[in-house]
Amino acid sequence: MKILVLNGPNINLLGKREPGIYGSKSMDECFQELVARFPQVELTYYQSNIEGELINKIHEVGFTYDGIVFNAGAYTHTSIALQDAIRAVKSPVVEVHISNVMQREDFRHVSMIGPACKGTIMGFGLDSYRLAIEALLELYKA
Repeated sequence: MKILVLNGPNINLLGKREPGIYGSKSMDECFQELVARFPQVELTYYQSNIEGELINKIHEVGFTYDGIVFNAGAYTHTSIALQDAIRAVKSPVVEVHISNVMQREDFRHVSMIGPACKGTIMGFGLDSYRLAIEALLELYKA
C-alpha cells in the first residue's frame, strides 16, 4: 500500500511556527514516527508552499497511490483548484488539520477541499496524520 502525506504552505515551519497552536515537533519528526508505526505502508512525503506544485503532485500520484493524507494549510479555505485536482484523481484523499479549525477564526470554518475528500480529521495535533492513515487502511480493507 502506498500513501502520500502531502502538506501545503507553512507546514515546513512546524516546531517553530506558533507552537501554542501547532506544537513543538517538526514535520520531519512526525513523518519518521509515521514510517516507524506503519512499516507495512510505503509512505512518501511532499510539502510545498506553492499551490500549483501541490496540484501537480496530486496529479502525479492520484492514479497510482492508494491514498493521500492532505493538509492544505490555508489553501484549504481558498482553493477551488485543489478541490478540482482531488476530484480529478482516483486516490481517496483525507483532509487533515493539526488544530481544530472550527475553534479558530471564522474564515477557517469553510473548507474548499473538504467536499472532494473522503473525510476530514482535525484537532488532534500531529496525531491527526496517524488517524488519517488508519482511516485509509480501513478504507482499503473494505
